[in-house]
Amino acid sequence: MTSPLDEGAQTLDDDRVRYLVTRAALRAAKAMTAPGLEPQQRLTTLMECHGMLHAARGPGRPLAFGEFRRALRGDLAVLLPEGVRPLDLGGMLVVDQDGQVTEDAFDLDLEQQMLLHTLRKLDTFAGVVSDRDLQSEIDQETAFTLLRKQGEQAVYEAGRKDLIRCPAGPVDQLCELRLPPLVADFYREIPFDSVYRGWWFPCPVCRWPMRVVVRRNAGTSVGAARCWHTPHADMGASYLFRLPADGSAPELLPEPAPPRPEGREAVLYPDLGEVPQALPAESHKAVTRGIWRYTTVPGLPELALYDRLTERGLKVSLWPGLDAYDLLIEVGPKRGKKTTFKVDVKDYTSATVLGSLVHAQEGDRGGADWLVVPDYRARQVPLLSGVCAKYGDMQVATASEFGELVCEKAGVNWT
Repeated sequence: MTSPLDEGAQTLDDDRVRYLVTRAALRAAKAMTAPGLEPQQRLTTLMECHGMLHAARGPGRPLAFGEFRRALRGDLAVLLPEGVRPLDLGGMLVVDQDGQVTEDAFDLDLEQQMLLHTLRKLDTFAGVVSDRDLQSEIDQETAFTLLRKQGEQAVYEAGRKDLIRCPAGPVDQLCELRLPPLVADFYREIPFDSVYRGWWFPCPVCRWPMRVVVRRNAGTSVGAARCWHTPHADMGASYLFRLPADGSAPELLPEPAPPRPEGREAVLYPDLGEVPQALPAESHKAVTRGIWRYTTVPGLPELALYDRLTERGLKVSLWPGLDAYDLLIEVGPKRGKKTTFKVDVKDYTSATVLGSLVHAQEGDRGGADWLVVPDYRARQVPLLSGVCAKYGDMQVATASEFGELVCEKAGVNWT
């Protein structure tokens, strides 16, 4: 299998270019779509982003300012210089039909930052971007470090579970979480683009504030709320609401959702439950986007696997050794030799960036021998398997495929 990760230094340089182009486009898109921004401030930001784009494209490859602004509403790959392969940027939109920054653009920006941050720590290359830029949205690593500083496995598990299961809520309830004060500081005001006239809605899958927009359709305005994580929205975390004239709480109406899967994938599929109710933004907080996206979101299948396997009588440990990897599963007789499965769960929008991360770390530095992705990332398995095959016996599977395999090894039923 041919992989885009086989090109050494050239690939790393292209990673840098793709990162700078994505960062410039995302910052520009935020400036174009943010409400209440002064025209001069908007223009200044757009010009700065245009300059950042030129730095990425290099001399002799100029793009006029007007073309740059128009390109922000089209395919992100158009902004890349000739000779740099778009990979996951191909076909990606930065601004959607509602005039809002897309969820996938946010994800790709964060994932590229995390990759470059890892490469910098490994001394693969330096001077890519400032520490301030790299750390601006990578709160996850800081939170984990603060939890690990307590030095106790039980404290670490309790704190990380809280970040997964309670990413938003009333301030008085969040104060009761088992988190060190510096980690609790990552809970901030409900993001403005998740609030409609003082109200917000928790996603029924991840509990984080959903994105809210108002659309015009045939002369009528209607509200829409959907999870920022596209797979959750595709599962049914997508709603419409009428705009109350009296300022009262909007009531969500579910959009059509796909049927629940059958067979092995039904075991881990989330139950959306009742339609979310509007909550007041005042006196509520939510974790920062970086922690939600790379702790809460992948933490859901981690905990789901833990719960389902434990229910079936298997011995499972969460984040052993203060997070050497995500799951340790032991299968075998009580007194005989056991088979162990050391698992890292990853949920990246970009399989290419995740593959580059595995490549940079030469497998998994914590000792995991399985890379597991959520079922909705099944299409990433072939590419990731090709990368992981270079580093010992590391294998790749979807969460349901892995759960079924382990249960078969243990002699119990998964479904």
